[in-house]
Amino acid sequence: MDPTALHPDIEAVLIAPEQIRARVQELGAEISRRHAGHSLHVVGVLRGAAIFMADLLRELTVPTTMDFIAISSYGNRTRSSGIVRIVKDLEDTVEGRHVLVVEDVVDTGLTLNYLRELLGDRGVASLEVCALLDKPSARKVEATANYVGFTVPESFVVGYGLDFRQNYRGLPYIATLRPEIYEMREE
Repeated sequence: MDPTALHPDIEAVLIAPEQIRARVQELGAEISRRHAGHSLHVVGVLRGAAIFMADLLRELTVPTTMDFIAISSYGNRTRSSGIVRIVKDLEDTVEGRHVLVVEDVVDTGLTLNYLRELLGDRGVASLEVCALLDKPSARKVEATANYVGFTVPESFVVGYGLDFRQNYRGLPYIATLRPEIYEMREE
């Protein structure tokens, strides 16, 4: 796959659309087996997880409800500020429910740990996390997802819901940007 033929700002495609599709199907089957016999309340972390969550929901065979929460630690930057804040809270209660948080990427671990504590304090019956991407080399605190799509190296990635300044979310693959794209805009 020639990334420049697809988008001129792309340096390299890390995960192709077919790989994403296959892994989302596997995750859906695994989560459905684990939660057979009860319903699942799926909480998507906006905005990055929206596309992944939509595809994952179509693969789940257990009854599901859904909600969204928006958390920010990046702003318009390529690195986390380390400060996590709620931008949009849940509409529905999670008390007594089996909750699956769907996250785009676990990198520093700060957002994931914040969400676990926040939702745990709200009296969930169970709480698991499904992350499309894991960047263990970026960890600032210990954090693990129960289900992971792919492990990626420490690099700024876009596509399939992930963005840089709200761009590139609609790309059907996960890729790295050419550094000059984000370096010139970081200043």
